[in-house]
Amino acid sequence: MLTEKQHELLKYIHQRVTENGIPPSYDEMKTAVNLHSKSGIHRLVNALEERGYIRRLPNRARALEILKHPFSNNQENIYNEKANYRTPNVRDKINDSKFIEVPIMGRIAAGSPISAIQEKIDNIHLPKDMLSNHEHYALKIRGDSMIESGIFDGDTVVVKKCETANNGDIIVALIDDEEATLKRFRKKGQSIALEPSNQNYETKIYASDRVKIQGCLVSLIRNYH
Repeated sequence: MLTEKQHELLKYIHQRVTENGIPPSYDEMKTAVNLHSKSGIHRLVNALEERGYIRRLPNRARALEILKHPFSNNQENIYNEKANYRTPNVRDKINDSKFIEVPIMGRIAAGSPISAIQEKIDNIHLPKDMLSNHEHYALKIRGDSMIESGIFDGDTVVVKKCETANNGDIIVALIDDEEATLKRFRKKGQSIALEPSNQNYETKIYASDRVKIQGCLVSLIRNYH
């Protein structure tokens, strides 16, 4: 069982990850649960980690991953919008009407752009309530340019097909109709910036007519083997 403050903090962390794809800072957590010191937040985070609700990822600032949460009727580790999807034995549930088949359309670069995505290589099955009514597809991640947004080499991202995006969205960008990459989208005037989430990579600026939006990130799947 969680205390009221532990439950409140876990719910806030989950909300922030769901909305922004990035956990809150300790100062933001302190304000959200009305504590006066960071040491109190540290104690709450430690307690949640000890109880298996979250874990801290090494060598990264603000790196908290939610492993489970008690404030939903669904006790599986399923997170929506820009969060992790992790649930055991999904293939045992393929025939369940609550699941939908999503094609994996090859690999996408989280690093230097790679050749455009063209062929389906596999399928995954995801809960219908995890997705909107839009068409979706999945891609395997190659590279480390988005690690500060919690996207790692070997992850699978789920993408909603679309041709427009808001500033700050993580998108699949097709450059010059030849190369594809996963980056954060910024548009100013007639220029588009494709931002990495890794200080070792540089933001690339393109004329808007060189970049086509192929979709926006909605979920992330990570296998722990």
